[in-house]
Formats: sequence, structure tokens, C-alpha cells
Amino acid sequence: MNEEISFILDACKEAMDDAITHLEKEFVKIRAGKATPAMLSSVMVDYYGSSTPLNQVANVNTPDARTITATPWEKAMLSEIEKAIMNSNLGFNPMSNGECIIINVPPLTEERRRDLAKQAKAEAEHAKVGVRNARQESNKDIRGLDDASEDLKANAEADVQELTDKYTKKIDAFLEAKEGEIMKV
Repeated sequence: MNEEISFILDACKEAMDDAITHLEKEFVKIRAGKATPAMLSSVMVDYYGSSTPLNQVANVNTPDARTITATPWEKAMLSEIEKAIMNSNLGFNPMSNGECIIINVPPLTEERRRDLAKQAKAEAEHAKVGVRNARQESNKDIRGLDDASEDLKANAEADVQELTDKYTKKIDAFLEAKEGEIMKV
């Protein structure tokens, strides 16, 4: 019987870990002033009729803190990559020098920093929703156990709530760190 409860708790913990992992990936996409190749991770290039991630058709680097370069493996892809970056709504203005695409990352304005902080808050809230959904699922599974005593069920639900509180605090800490990074000039 205890095995079922520990299985439910493990599944809950795994779902909450997934929410944290997703949050970390989303936070990497939110730029905080310094150029990173991850800023272009959402850019999809039309590669001979199929939509392909930029990092699969070009080498993306950051030679310095304010510049991103994308060097295509095929010279014919230069204009497609440039078009994809412009259409991605990232606020970048790519320039081609015939060899590669150069993107100068402008310093963030105060208004843009606030927008990015709002975006980070929204992503953190999505992660919290994921954690709460995991809690709800686990509690439903615990209540559905027929051969468990009421005390065991109550203890298991308390453990699930403890996990929820722990992961919510983790999300808040990640958000606080990201907001500090974004608002730092």
C-alpha cells in the first residue's frame, strides 16, 4: 500500500521538476542585456520548404557581449536567415556582410526592462500553475486509493502540499534572480 503512495509522490515530484526545468528554459530566452545564442533559439528558418531551427542551418556565436553572429553552412541561406530573424519579432535588426549575419544587441531601455520583467513573471506564474496542477493530480490519485486508511491519505496529502510549497519557493527565487538580472543596468 505504501508503495502506491510513494509512487504518487514520486510522480508529483517529477511533474514539479519538469515545471522548474521548463521555467529555466524560458528564462534563458528572456534576454537580460547580454547577448547569448539562446536569444535566437526560437527563430525558425525556411530551409528548402521546411521550417528548421536556426541552430540547425547556421553556427550561432557571440563574439562579444553586444553582438550575435549566425554563420550559415550554406551561403544560399544568408537571405533566408536574415528574413527569419526579422520576422521573429525579437526586436533585432540583422545585417549581412556576405559571409554571416551580424546582430547588434541594443542596450535595454527602462520600458523594455519592465516588459521583460513582466514576461518573466508570466513564465513564473505558468510554472506555478504546473506545480499546482501536479498537486491537484496527486491529491486526486491519493483520494482514489481504496485500500489506504484515512490517516495515510491525510499524511500523503500533507507531503504533497509540502512539495508544492517547496517548489513554489524555488520558482519565486528563480523569478527574483531573473528580475534582478533584467533590471540591472
